[in-house]
Amino acid sequence: MSLEVVTYPFLFLTIFFESFLLVTLLSHPARTSRERVASSKTPKVAVIVPCWNEESTIGGTIESLLALEYPREKLSIILVDDGSTDATYSTMMRYADNAQIKILKKENGGKHTAMNLGIEHAKDAELIGCLDADSFVDPKALREMITCFDEEDVMAAAPSMSVHEPHTLLERMQAVEYQLGNAMRHILSATNSLYVTPGPFSFYRPQVFQNIGPFRHAYLTEDMEMALRMQRAGYRIENAVRARVYTKAPDTLTKLIKQRTRWNTGFLRNVLYDYRDLVGNRKRGALGLIILPFSLISVVFAIGMFGNAIVQFVQNTIHAIATTSGIPIAYLMTPRAINLFYWPYSATALLSGVLIAIVIALIVVGKRLSNTSGTLLTNIVLYVVIYSLVSPLWLIRSVADVARGTANTWR
Repeated sequence: MSLEVVTYPFLFLTIFFESFLLVTLLSHPARTSRERVASSKTPKVAVIVPCWNEESTIGGTIESLLALEYPREKLSIILVDDGSTDATYSTMMRYADNAQIKILKKENGGKHTAMNLGIEHAKDAELIGCLDADSFVDPKALREMITCFDEEDVMAAAPSMSVHEPHTLLERMQAVEYQLGNAMRHILSATNSLYVTPGPFSFYRPQVFQNIGPFRHAYLTEDMEMALRMQRAGYRIENAVRARVYTKAPDTLTKLIKQRTRWNTGFLRNVLYDYRDLVGNRKRGALGLIILPFSLISVVFAIGMFGNAIVQFVQNTIHAIATTSGIPIAYLMTPRAINLFYWPYSATALLSGVLIAIVIALIVVGKRLSNTSGTLLTNIVLYVVIYSLVSPLWLIRSVADVARGTANTWR
């Protein structure tokens, strides 16, 4: 009975939420976004690349920016070394003679301070973007990003992100997660409900920083806090569905848990501490009434279901051992015919099937938006199996860190 108390509300809420996503996907704003024609405008653009100990990727990041299909005289690249202790700065200095590139060096103060220094040096830019030093942009990405700003009320825009060259099982699982994230980002933008402007290639109008201030520490989730601050101010955030960016994903479970713990802890602290006025706020539309409340509730339900699943597994194992003791193993291993007519179907199984089907549909949409390669079926299986096993680990740790007031670190 205790399992049902957690399971049924969670399943019904999740199906309601996913149905909302599907309906929004078919809405006019979402269709209009997908059909948007690339802009021919060429405003002055500055891309800030904050760097801290990224010697292995910073070269590729810079090269991808230089390969953008955009007038060179309209694109400036600002590299900010945030007190790196490896060869990041020396790699950056190889580009010191390039007229498009400005190189800055400062003491370590965190990504938000590096971004703010870059903004100070982008005074003549009509649009200001950022790019994490472990990410790489498609040559057409900037054109697609600028298209969002053809509408004057758009104050920021986020791209579509994919995992860069996923090889391991863990990376392939994350590749599917990112595809699902692209579908979510596209759908949420149709209701102006985006609450993250990701570090890899999000863009802002300079007025954003002039009106509501620079980046903040924000529990090491400055991109989320900035988006929430923009939502509080009533600004519109768009999604450039065809602006493709590729980012390096954690290649070990330890790194993945640490990254996702930082993300989830940042979300909980930002929403519960600094922006709790947005939760349930009718003026913020779907963001206040659906997105943020469901995101908070889902953390609690997910941990509860994980705990119940462990309890049920232990109880069923003990029961199976007790009821089969003394029965020959050969008899237990004998194949038996399965009659689907007598299969013990349950409401939980049926609801779970509906939920998984909708998730798979959203993943397929995300894959098409991302235009990425890979065996979708295999990767979906990896996602469903691996993600369901490991995601509770960082959810539990995030809640514990928030409850204890534990500060997170970047790596």
